[in-house]
Amino acid sequence: MSVENIRIVLVNTTHPGNIGSAARAMKTMGLSSLYLVDPVDFPSGEARALSSGATDLLESAVVTQTLEEAIADCELVIGASARVRGISLELTDPRDTAQVAVSEASTGRKVALVFGREDRGLTNEELRLCHRQVHIPSVAEFSSLNLAASVQVLAYELRMTSLSHEGEASVPEVREYELASSEQMESFYTHLRDMLNDVGFFKSCNPEKIMAKLRRIYGRSRLDRMEYNIMRGILTETQAAVKNLRKPS
Repeated sequence: MSVENIRIVLVNTTHPGNIGSAARAMKTMGLSSLYLVDPVDFPSGEARALSSGATDLLESAVVTQTLEEAIADCELVIGASARVRGISLELTDPRDTAQVAVSEASTGRKVALVFGREDRGLTNEELRLCHRQVHIPSVAEFSSLNLAASVQVLAYELRMTSLSHEGEASVPEVREYELASSEQMESFYTHLRDMLNDVGFFKSCNPEKIMAKLRRIYGRSRLDRMEYNIMRGILTETQAAVKNLRKPS
């Protein structure tokens, strides 16, 4: 997979829980390369706890003292920042960023997505080490995303782009049943009419008009065989319940 050449770089992370949460966000989307630049508290039990099973990413994480070390072998470096700085970097959103990152990674080039500190993000000096900047278009009134949430957004876009490039399904296939036949549906409508008559539904309305509308409803939904069996079961149990209620005490 092309995402194997994409690494997530967290710079000077203060809270170890954010490292664990970021690892979890990565693993759910198929990313496995985590670099930590001068983390304040790592290794950490809190990081392990919040990784929710992504401990393998924590154990294999590469810890460096500087950002330069973490990206030394990368051909494309993308810095994530909510603020638009006075640095002449190409600014893109997560979806376009994922397209570029996956395209570069698929050729064998190493790509780094760099995330800054929880309180102030990346410095201007660190952004100058990047080729591009990605901005998550959150609302202006509350634009600050949690570090792990930012990683999750980018990881998701990378996952969707990677699946698209590889021609894989993005959602699991749903089991399909054969549709109910015309003969079965006619039997269902007869049963439905009988049940409605049993409960006294037609006392104050025209049965033909009601059944015509019910046919339209079920015709639009096109019941499959499983749904058909469920509906027939409901009608049968309803008739039995009405019959029992009418029995003399």
